[in-house]
Amino acid sequence: MTDHVTVDTAQGVLTITLARPEKMNAITNAMYSAMADAVAGAEGNSAVRVVLIRGEGATFTAGNDLGEFAAEASGETPPQARHVVRFLRALAGCSLPVVAAVNGRAVGVGTTMLLHCDLVLLAEDALLSTPFVNLALVPEAGSSLLLPARIGHVRAFQMFALGKPISAAQALAWGIANQVVPTAELHEEARQIAQALARQAAGSLMATKGLMRHAEATAAAQMEKETAQFTERLKSPEAREAFAAFAQKRAPDFSRLAR
Repeated sequence: MTDHVTVDTAQGVLTITLARPEKMNAITNAMYSAMADAVAGAEGNSAVRVVLIRGEGATFTAGNDLGEFAAEASGETPPQARHVVRFLRALAGCSLPVVAAVNGRAVGVGTTMLLHCDLVLLAEDALLSTPFVNLALVPEAGSSLLLPARIGHVRAFQMFALGKPISAAQALAWGIANQVVPTAELHEEARQIAQALARQAAGSLMATKGLMRHAEATAAAQMEKETAQFTERLKSPEAREAFAAFAQKRAPDFSRLAR
């Protein structure tokens, strides 16, 4: 099940590509496992100096594969080890520079993972959203701590509570991204930037990143809290209603459920 994630190393850059365009690169548990292995493996690979994350096709990622969540929430499948946690820990702890190239929709984890990247390039058509509350869930990837710190409480609460997408221009102005480039030029621009980083003094870059990531321990602790609540929310009546509504292509009705 790693067909939907490709990993390639060239000129010091390890490129991880979400390769499930027919499903808008929605990330399955198996895909998270492959991505976690790739990021962790980069640490001990002397041929790798930079990690680049991108998506194939018109969408960076639609976020988690909700079919898997719905099956777990309904009891159709037993709870499984969620490799998303392993991937996010590997990404948050990665000592190498991480570059992200985002085009089209970046939903949920597609946005929150960017908070652990060092350089973020957005295509002009990029739309970032964090619709966790829409699905009766809670934020993850340490984003309940990192996003307010990055863009301010009111903006972060708006993104979490309403789930409405923000444009590439907004994300740039708010400090989520480094630059916005024409959609057709995104992947080439990202490749050139990643290769430029790979030509820098690797030890110096890693030491610089380590000095800048002083909040890492706090973010890791926040991830543990988020994961516990996220797992609990998956079992809730609200989540069952959200996923049923998603499958039935209707708006969820939470009004009949107790708080």
